[in-house]
Amino acid sequence: MPKKRSGGGLSATQQAAKFLGVSVLAGAVMAGIALPAAGALGLAAKGSATGFDDIPANLKRPPLSQRTTILDSQGNQIAQVYSRDRTVVELKDISPYIQKAIVAIEDSRFYEHGAIDLKGVLRALNKNAQSGGVSQGASTLTQQYVKNVFVEEAGDDPTKVAEATQQTIGRKVKELKFAIQLEQDLGKKKILANYLNITYFGQQAYGIEAASQRYFSKHAKDLTLSEAALLAGIVQSPSRYDPVNDEAEATKRRNVVLQRMASVGDISQAEADKAKKEPLGLKVTQPRNGCITAVKGAGFFCKYVERIFLSDPVFGKTRQQRAKIWNQGGLTIRTTLDPQAQQSVQDSLKKHVYQSDPVAGAAVLVQPGTGKVLAMGQSKPYGYGKDETEINYSVGSDLGGSNYGFPTGSTFKPFVAAAALEQGRPPTQEYSSPYEMPYPDPVQTCSGKPWLNQDHATVPNESKSEVGPYELKEAMAKSVNTYFVQMVADIGLCPLMQVVDKLHVVQGSGEKLPEVPAISLGSKGVSPLTMASAYAAFASRGTYCTPVAIESITQKIGGQEKSLAVPKTTCARAMSEKTADTVNTLLQGVVDSGTGTQAGLSDRANAGKTGTTDERKNAWFVGYTPNLSGAVWVGSATQSVKMININIGGVFNPLVYGGQVPGPIWRDAMTGALAGKDAPSFNLVNIPDPKKEKEKDKHKGRDRGDGHGNGGDNGGNNGRGPFPNPSITLPEGFFQGQNGGPRGNGNGGRRG
Repeated sequence: MPKKRSGGGLSATQQAAKFLGVSVLAGAVMAGIALPAAGALGLAAKGSATGFDDIPANLKRPPLSQRTTILDSQGNQIAQVYSRDRTVVELKDISPYIQKAIVAIEDSRFYEHGAIDLKGVLRALNKNAQSGGVSQGASTLTQQYVKNVFVEEAGDDPTKVAEATQQTIGRKVKELKFAIQLEQDLGKKKILANYLNITYFGQQAYGIEAASQRYFSKHAKDLTLSEAALLAGIVQSPSRYDPVNDEAEATKRRNVVLQRMASVGDISQAEADKAKKEPLGLKVTQPRNGCITAVKGAGFFCKYVERIFLSDPVFGKTRQQRAKIWNQGGLTIRTTLDPQAQQSVQDSLKKHVYQSDPVAGAAVLVQPGTGKVLAMGQSKPYGYGKDETEINYSVGSDLGGSNYGFPTGSTFKPFVAAAALEQGRPPTQEYSSPYEMPYPDPVQTCSGKPWLNQDHATVPNESKSEVGPYELKEAMAKSVNTYFVQMVADIGLCPLMQVVDKLHVVQGSGEKLPEVPAISLGSKGVSPLTMASAYAAFASRGTYCTPVAIESITQKIGGQEKSLAVPKTTCARAMSEKTADTVNTLLQGVVDSGTGTQAGLSDRANAGKTGTTDERKNAWFVGYTPNLSGAVWVGSATQSVKMININIGGVFNPLVYGGQVPGPIWRDAMTGALAGKDAPSFNLVNIPDPKKEKEKDKHKGRDRGDGHGNGGDNGGNNGRGPFPNPSITLPEGFFQGQNGGPRGNGNGGRRG
């Protein structure tokens, strides 16, 4: 038995014998000889191949993962996202310097040998025998490419990566056979191009184009000799030769590459000496990946698009399949985002709600009749720092939003009116509408089992002066709570549930709304996108369209592009044209002379509704023109801030109203989004004024609350007049956030 070296490893003779075995194996492979499952070379060992002929002839080469580019509707870039920062380029778009440098340092006989370099094997054998270790390998560029394909296929799975890089004869056998096949199928130039596109160059840069951009902020085709030598040198050990973190070590390595290029005759010695004296000349571009880099505050919209891709079956039957395509990248996604509308939304939010405010604002704009999401923004930017958030307040929890949405207050009342009109109630329908009353019962439900007010819960109006009888037109303008509670009791809950189902109004959690009278006052959490889309059905005369954010997707695989199917909007009639026209007439009155006068647009037909919830934790304005619908929410995402005596956007608010804070945000956002656009009219209906003259409200324009006396929306005094104080006081805990309700009935009433 040969003796071991004093260091405990194999002796030089043993090392030589081991390497000789590999070289013999290489020769056998080149000769195409089938290898046995077991034998002198230990092919039956764990991790080895069972036999050369058992290995598939064709290497499975997954498309290289690349950047995905997300565009707005005009083709402007919103953001780039990627699992691996890579842009695949053809050989003609790669500098000849880097082509020569990588061959010189990694496999100088690349163009002379086949898939396996026997001369290189023997040279490495001799070198390793002299050193008593394995100081030099003999893998060709083609073999290295095959190994990189294995790693690429493994993705981010650490177990698969370990398998793809394990040092076993079995893996080497596979690598050798596939290398032979690739040499026959692809040829040298294609293999070189593939190698340069797949190789990791450190600093999150995969492929030569990404590396050129990362280190020198230029395209791969423009690399100089010195720059090319630096990048070629990094490949052997991206961490050790990282020029950003160790300039001296990287410079030494670059000079080794330059000298090697001179030695093999790619450049002259004079050229090499000159390049060695040059500084590295780094012009580093920091890795910028993901929706956090989106322009015009579109980070939340960007993430919304990603969530749609990962959740919609049109992109794959399972989430795993969809994630594989997304991580593969190479996608160009053209979205519905309108740059003019998005800019207007962000400008308005920035003006009216500061990033550092204790509350946040969110706004979303939707196109009636198409479902296209044109804008989506927030006052707190997308991010992970102070006064930033990853939560998209505009959407439901399934798409990255709040777990519950936000209680909508009186913005829910138009759905009650639509349900009553669909049931044949006239727009002049009158109810007694006292200042305060118990929830009426019994109220019919879809199940047939009537709802009973077993907890004797009551609901008041905002002010004691609000005493009926009222007709629908005035009740909507003043947002009279007891009127709409009586309306629900009259028509029953099932017609209301049918309307909200057709309008796809669900809770932020995705669950259906509970069948209880308190929902008529906006007791449950709903997302702004859901509200904007539902109101868009009024604008389009009763046709509801599901929201869509993606116009088209192309995917680049290799040099080929293909189109992917994308989700399409589904439009269906949610109510009659007559009902929608009547609601439009009613809600136009809200912005003309009701609670939403501060939100009204002066240059075009518009309609909308204000909403403020219990303890002023949420304030809303949802409104629309015939060609644009928008929802604005202001509040605390945790529902922990009462908007009383509070500064928002640099303005002190004794009490926040839906018409006073969200209303102006909506007005300014819509004004900018619609600038230069057509101004169509509504198809209005004639609704006679109430027969009985009512006493004028001293505080004209206040949105009436859900009845515990400390809410409402000041829409008529333009913020100059006095704000009303609560007219009644209820004990703490009377309203239970998103799950509680008035006086313990569990229905969570809200004010307008």
